[in-house]
Amino acid sequence: MGFSLLPKEFNLFILFNKQAQYAVDAAVLFSQLTAKGTFDTETVQKMRDIEHQADEICHEIIQRLNKTFITPFDREDIHALTTELDSVTDMIYTIANRMKVYKIVAIDADLMEFSIIIEKSVRALAKAIEGLSDSKHPNVVIDSCIEVNRLENIGDTMRDAILAKLFETAHDPIFLIKWKELYQFAEMVLDICEDVAHIVESIMVKQA
Repeated sequence: MGFSLLPKEFNLFILFNKQAQYAVDAAVLFSQLTAKGTFDTETVQKMRDIEHQADEICHEIIQRLNKTFITPFDREDIHALTTELDSVTDMIYTIANRMKVYKIVAIDADLMEFSIIIEKSVRALAKAIEGLSDSKHPNVVIDSCIEVNRLENIGDTMRDAILAKLFETAHDPIFLIKWKELYQFAEMVLDICEDVAHIVESIMVKQA
């Protein structure tokens, strides 16, 4: 009977795909919430549940990583990938929760547009992560990472345009402070997605 230092039950790629799917679930729910303008306790709790499940996967990956001698790629990259990916879901939850705290119930067209870009970016990221387990089709991973980078650039432009409009039209300083933070948080999600994409690209280069 053969002996392996990599436990059979530790399928890293399955865990990464689960973690990425939770990020997608959070992004989809965020899009739905912005379209409804509803950020009450019940709906935000759904987001919190997703964030908690994503945290558990992150913790499982790190715990198993500490007990495993052989990994499919560098341990540092595994740790960086799972923690940064977890940050995507965390930040989406943070926005939703902050909107509940601020008691925002209006539908905001700019935030809706941002949520669509976020969902597209997270879906592209999930596709890139799924492709890590298929070394025969590296272009799928590369193209998905390029898409994440492209969407982050769009997010930068959107944020600047929205903030410029906000400073021109907002007369209530409290309103201004709230929405400025929310838009910056939304763009930060795209920044983190790009960070994850860079980690994925680095893994691909090392495996080539």
